[in-house]
Amino acid sequence: MCPRVLPEKVIRVPLAPFLVVWEFQVRSGHERRFEDIYGPAGAWAKLFARDPDYLRTELQHDLYQPGRYLTLDYWRSEAAYDRFQASNQEAYDAIDRECEKLTEREVLVGRFMLIP
Repeated sequence: MCPRVLPEKVIRVPLAPFLVVWEFQVRSGHERRFEDIYGPAGAWAKLFARDPDYLRTELQHDLYQPGRYLTLDYWRSEAAYDRFQASNQEAYDAIDRECEKLTEREVLVGRFMLIP
């Protein structure tokens, strides 16, 4: 009998030299709505997708702290992110106001650069 060889799984994602990370504590009972808005197909990602320098959004849920989430927004550069935010401030603020009732806390973890 020949040994079974499984092909190695390769995940290809575009390199993103700039990353913005936010931490949220979501109010109990609002998790599903939060995930819908902040997930990769949600309102934030749709707003960001207006810009060609936006790459993707990831939503992470803490396995051990209920209601704790991280969002990771990948951009080609910090300048592109800042430019987008400045030119879309009204739409950005509108979504932010709508989402305030879903969270107890929102903290900017930081802005990160990829080390090649």
